[in-house]
Amino acid sequence: MSDNKDIQEENLNPQDDLTQNAPEETTENMTVEPSAEDLLAEEKDRYIRLFAEFENYKKRTTKEKMEFFQYANQDMMISMLDVLDDFERALKEIAKNGNEADLKGVELIYQKLKNKLTEKGLKVIDVKAGDDFNVDFHEAITQIPAPTPDLKGKIVDVIETGYQLADKVIRFAKVVTGN
Repeated sequence: MSDNKDIQEENLNPQDDLTQNAPEETTENMTVEPSAEDLLAEEKDRYIRLFAEFENYKKRTTKEKMEFFQYANQDMMISMLDVLDDFERALKEIAKNGNEADLKGVELIYQKLKNKLTEKGLKVIDVKAGDDFNVDFHEAITQIPAPTPDLKGKIVDVIETGYQLADKVIRFAKVVTGN
């Protein structure tokens, strides 16, 4: 009987060894092969990220397209500013020396041109003497001693009118500041 016990014990021990090694193999198998739910969750996450990325791309391209259309005629507008300046100078000179009929005719043409440019998005930067100097809208040409103490650091005179196209400054107002 003792021989049988030894044989049974030997048979039991190899089984114990197999069961001890079995959990290690199943652990290795679990890390190598993810479950179907894990794969599904991973693919769903990738899909959501890709969808969000595509939505951001659509918004960005739409915004770029709108900006392109908004500022497409910027070069033409900038070149037309010289014509507006010439009209303003002509109106001043005709008002000094010319007759009333010439002044009205030139003024009508000037207003028509200015209205057409305004329809396309051109805006005058409104600047008056006494306003605070703002580097976002004004370009200081020179500084002079302030005629009054309250004009120190403020605009004393406007040399050239500034313009915006939509919300973008296309020509800064050229001003003289008080020192």
